[in-house]
Amino acid sequence: MSYEVYAIKYAHHARRASENFIGGDPHDGPMPLDYFVWLIRGGGREIVVDTGFSAAMAKKRGRDHIRCPTEGLRLLGTDAASVKDVVITHLHYDHVGNFDLFPAATLHLQDLEMRYATGRYMGHECFRGAYEVEDVVGMVRRVYENRVRFQDGDAEIAPGISVHLIGGHTMGLQAVRVRTRSGWLVLASDASHFYANLEQTRPFPIVWSVADMVEGYRKLTSLAESPAHIVPGHDPLVFKRYPAASRDLEGVAIRLD
Repeated sequence: MSYEVYAIKYAHHARRASENFIGGDPHDGPMPLDYFVWLIRGGGREIVVDTGFSAAMAKKRGRDHIRCPTEGLRLLGTDAASVKDVVITHLHYDHVGNFDLFPAATLHLQDLEMRYATGRYMGHECFRGAYEVEDVVGMVRRVYENRVRFQDGDAEIAPGISVHLIGGHTMGLQAVRVRTRSGWLVLASDASHFYANLEQTRPFPIVWSVADMVEGYRKLTSLAESPAHIVPGHDPLVFKRYPAASRDLEGVAIRLD
């Protein structure tokens, strides 16, 4: 069993390279972030990875909102309201906003991520800055509605699709491994924001544990068919390295498999 995998771009943020590496960057220049959600499709399944953020949150956070992620999914023929499974890689605002737009979905989350987002560390601004309290509270409500499936480490979501605890960026960050026609593909999410974080072992500065982040690079590499099969969470280069999902979706969605 193999799957098609798509990345959908929904927002953008202009920033400098010095903001993307611990210790800055000696060749400081523009190094923007793109924001994606991902769709895994095959064998009658449609699994969405992360849910992005809204236009209102983009305004609050000073990001450029391009489209609602559900609109990108619609252009690929997927109705967000009918999706049965959503993997939440972690609970930062740009990965878990909009989850209310997936009313039929079971949400897959690591135990450690909920512990982190609701525990003592959120008493420190350096850890809570990328979280939105209403997103976290909303996730707790879904737990009480029996709509969250917790994972304790690595686990299979479906045949050929598994989640893998990485940590580092947050305590409970998970990556997603997918069997595709070209081999094992790894959606790294924020285990590596950019190709350069992983390839040059230069950690991103929003971090729970630098040690776990760096060890996570090793784990991502071991999970993937090859280094080229690792997809970082925010690198605009992803849209240069993979083809558009169709001619009509240039700049909107790419096919990763």
